[in-house]
Amino acid sequence: MYKRETSLVRRVAPVAAATLFLSACAFADEALLPSLTGEPAPSTQTSATAQPASQAGTQTAQTQAAQSQPTGGAPSLFGSSNFEAPGVTTGQPSGTHVGQKIEELRGDLARLQSRMSDHNSQLQAQRAAARQSANAYHSQVGDVNSRLQIGTTPGNPELVAQWNQAQVELNNVGASISVLNTLASEAASTSALAAFLLESTRATFELRGAVEEDHRQLAVLEDEVNKTVVVVDRLLNELSEDVARTQNYFTAERSNLTAMQVAIDNGEYIGGSLASRAYGVPTPPPSGGGAALVGQRQPLVVIRFADPNVEYEQALFTVVSRALQRKPNAGFDLVAIAPNTGSPAQVSLATSKSRRNAENVLRSLTSMGLPADRITLSATSSGQAQSNEVHVYVR
Repeated sequence: MYKRETSLVRRVAPVAAATLFLSACAFADEALLPSLTGEPAPSTQTSATAQPASQAGTQTAQTQAAQSQPTGGAPSLFGSSNFEAPGVTTGQPSGTHVGQKIEELRGDLARLQSRMSDHNSQLQAQRAAARQSANAYHSQVGDVNSRLQIGTTPGNPELVAQWNQAQVELNNVGASISVLNTLASEAASTSALAAFLLESTRATFELRGAVEEDHRQLAVLEDEVNKTVVVVDRLLNELSEDVARTQNYFTAERSNLTAMQVAIDNGEYIGGSLASRAYGVPTPPPSGGGAALVGQRQPLVVIRFADPNVEYEQALFTVVSRALQRKPNAGFDLVAIAPNTGSPAQVSLATSKSRRNAENVLRSLTSMGLPADRITLSATSSGQAQSNEVHVYVR
């Protein structure tokens, strides 16, 4: 009879805890719905008018949901969850061996929750610092873009200074990635400890020599360990999401910042990074190199370097962007073409200069965000060329 009652207590306690937990989730969902649908937040005022039972139940749920929200009635923003420990309930020692084991488990749970609180504090500090740096970064980028949109002098030192400050703020965001990775590893270890503590608590029910008060305290302790496991797992999940989101953000903005540097050098806005438009595995280069394409295929663009300073980047960005819109996995072959006229020394000098021009075009494309593995570079000479040229072929 005693064993059957004990088993019944063990089965009923988790079910009751799960019922309470599901009820709390239902309230939280109702609290979030108004912000998603555009409806006003549920009111906490009560009416003296008699209502049907279903309406009264709905109003009670809305009232509890509103009370569970942070100060001000607004639901938590995405990525701003604050993970608080559920606490540890104290109990009177029973004087039994099982009672001593319960006290040890309470101490382990208290230390576990303290460790979780440290993780939460570090996470909130990193989030606050990253948001501050991101806000400062976008403020600088917005100012630079507004100046570039209307046009300015090439290499404007004011914009260069703002670009440098934006890079510092973006690097601060990037520095938080390694900290979050370390914190995620520590949280994973804490999650494993929480799972072990839950198993130890459940195993204590099987110990002999316990009184009824011991099992009552164990049921309360098991509920608190269960809640702690849930909070730790949520903390770990959000940490993983924060790491992935911050990494993607940092990579994309670093590419955009590189493209902006080209625009500052030109004094006008060229466009966003090409990295966001190029994806997939690029088409392999043709056999024989890009030089074999000359005269065989129509080039995407021909850049003639007849003058010392040829402004080609805006036109190059436009045609490459359109090519990537039509074929996101496109690759590009740059062919430096030198005139094949004059003495051997003149041909050699023209070929060298033509190749340097092609290297400058390649650097321009990578600065615009185009991955370097999508570009090939080759050189040749032609008797039809009147000046140094760079042909760009799409594949």
